[in-house]
Amino acid sequence: MPRVKRGVTAHKKHKKILQLAEGHRGTRKRLFRKAHEAVMRSMAYMYRDRRNRKRDMRRLWIIRINAAARMYDITYSKLMNALRNADIQIDRKMLAEMAVHDEAAFGEVVRQAMGAVAK
Repeated sequence: MPRVKRGVTAHKKHKKILQLAEGHRGTRKRLFRKAHEAVMRSMAYMYRDRRNRKRDMRRLWIIRINAAARMYDITYSKLMNALRNADIQIDRKMLAEMAVHDEAAFGEVVRQAMGAVAK
């Protein structure tokens, strides 16, 4: 059986990890073992934080909607319940966007929701 020399594949593997470690400081970008540790940890953080970003954004939208809703003397939970009862299907992201950039449209949505509840 012929002898297999693994220099090419090892070099390719090391090069791939070291390229992922660009932007790190010191030995974390120069030495393979330290770079590998740093890259694996950073990838774990990236995976975790892609999920956390969704939570953070939803939390931000809720805060913005609540702040805008209180300008119309209604709380967030009552507004969301009114929207559900009025069968107005608009998600939190769009509501928050309206609350920040188009207050008149947000006010109209609040009025329609509260009008449907009052009936």
